[in-house]
Amino acid sequence: MEKILSKGYGASGSLIGGKTLELMQFERNEPKPDEVLIEVLYCGVCHSDLHQVNNDWKNTIYPCVPGHEIIGKISSTGAAVSNFKVGDIVGVGCMIDSCKTCAACNDGEEQFCEGPHGQTMTYNGYWKPDPEFNTFGGYSNNIVAQEKFVMRIPESLDIKSAAPILCAGVTTYSPLKHFGVKPGHQVGVIGIGGLGHMAIKIAKAMGASVTAITTKEEKRNAALELGADQVIISENKDEMETAAAAFDFLLATIPYPFDVNDYIPLLRRRGAIVTVGLLGPYKAPTNNMEVAKLSTTVGGSLIGGTVETQEVLDFCAAHGISPDVQLIDIAEINDAFEKVKDEEVRFRYVIDMSTLKGE
Repeated sequence: MEKILSKGYGASGSLIGGKTLELMQFERNEPKPDEVLIEVLYCGVCHSDLHQVNNDWKNTIYPCVPGHEIIGKISSTGAAVSNFKVGDIVGVGCMIDSCKTCAACNDGEEQFCEGPHGQTMTYNGYWKPDPEFNTFGGYSNNIVAQEKFVMRIPESLDIKSAAPILCAGVTTYSPLKHFGVKPGHQVGVIGIGGLGHMAIKIAKAMGASVTAITTKEEKRNAALELGADQVIISENKDEMETAAAAFDFLLATIPYPFDVNDYIPLLRRRGAIVTVGLLGPYKAPTNNMEVAKLSTTVGGSLIGGTVETQEVLDFCAAHGISPDVQLIDIAEINDAFEKVKDEEVRFRYVIDMSTLKGE
């Protein structure tokens, strides 16, 4: 198969200990008949990029070129592609392919692909890692994706800020939709960062009354500006006790281990708390006595499939929702990683990938 020589910023090993992302060259396969080649225009910086680059999940394949919130322009199409043409502005999220034949894939929930290797991630290869197979993400000049995993970008969305919808947007939209959030519901969003700020906007657009729950007093005004109806500082015992049994649904977007038992008492009878920011164990085991008292649910949610990804793009366009982003040059990516780690970004960095051309 013919190869495409690509360039981007990636890691040859964990950044812990002083390494940085650096400019590198790598090869991609030419598009198959059902694939497209995309020139990357903008790429969001997700906290998952830091986790993967640093091998926090113990599955990273190096070299690792991150980036799974991609807005780009189609450069070429395979002979069997029918839904897109050269020049179309499109998006790619966390996946670029799957088996496409299992029950999950047929339902448009490719994030649960039951094929032999699971879904093909936008970077780091298959969901079930194979050291012999790697994929490279959007911190690069181009990317190849299977047609089904390419999203149409509504014209009303600003392509400079829309990229985070492809991960942060669908990751929060999917559980809000699945658990039936609707007008009249009381929703709490725990953690007001890249995911949390999108969750506030989406839940408000669904008609819910939304409370932002954060450890940081300095985020109170920012959360209100995003549309939250009220704010709880989780380290304030009185505020937490006042909110006992107040919520139908809690969405936890915290990207590091935390104690879910701190939040279970906030749920109403048969309410649910769903974690989307943490891929790993809670800091402490779930107290099932507290869960049973009001028949509440503690669950998790994994990104979203192609159907929901297109849905959330259209939903955001229809409701005038845009991520709050800071546009950066690719040369600023290592500083951006440090600021994401230290929670100093408001609320999502997006890389202008045109700045890679001069590298």
